[in-house]
Amino acid sequence: MYLTRLNGLLAAYQRRDPAARSKLEIFFLYPGVRALLWHRAAHWLYLRRRYFLARWISQHVRDKTGIEIHPGAKIGLRLVIDHGMGIVIGETTEIGDDCLLYQGVTLGGTGKDQGKRHPTLGNNVMVGSGARVLGPFKVGDNARIAAGAVVLREVPPGATAVGVPARIVRVNGCPVYYTDDVDQISVRDPVREELERLAQQVADLERALDRKKQKQPA
Repeated sequence: MYLTRLNGLLAAYQRRDPAARSKLEIFFLYPGVRALLWHRAAHWLYLRRRYFLARWISQHVRDKTGIEIHPGAKIGLRLVIDHGMGIVIGETTEIGDDCLLYQGVTLGGTGKDQGKRHPTLGNNVMVGSGARVLGPFKVGDNARIAAGAVVLREVPPGATAVGVPARIVRVNGCPVYYTDDVDQISVRDPVREELERLAQQVADLERALDRKKQKQPA
């Protein structure tokens, strides 16, 4: 069972990272893989109330990889952490299967609340570089969080969250995104598009006024 899961994890890295040459290279050299394997051990200890030892492992891994995963976090199968430097995953975070996280991602809370205070990611979710997902809400299956977004509320399945604070773009009538498509920047921001359209209209009106003034007799 363990070897099957490990092989699935390494295969997921191969699919999503064009720089990956072999599973052997991924296993020995990729910090995301090391962080996840050590997290399994830390989480096992955490569930058995060996909190100090579990945290010692997680902090040691953070020092070695730049990836901080709290031992209490629940992580599904085949999570791919691309580069990983600066990633923080909080204690009550839950991550589904086949997700993809880029460097600088924070899955955190918004204060000192007790109980569930970190986000839950569904299956096949992509979170772009530098994104912040903060709070005890659900990010639905097949959702995408654009690079640099700050998400403070629930993201529906198959949707994209863009901007600060993030706005939701539903994917209606279109195929859902899959995390094997690792493009994290080609996402539409409807608010920005509307502002650009209005700016173009203003520029057109100004040009029209200039032409009208030039035609008037002195």
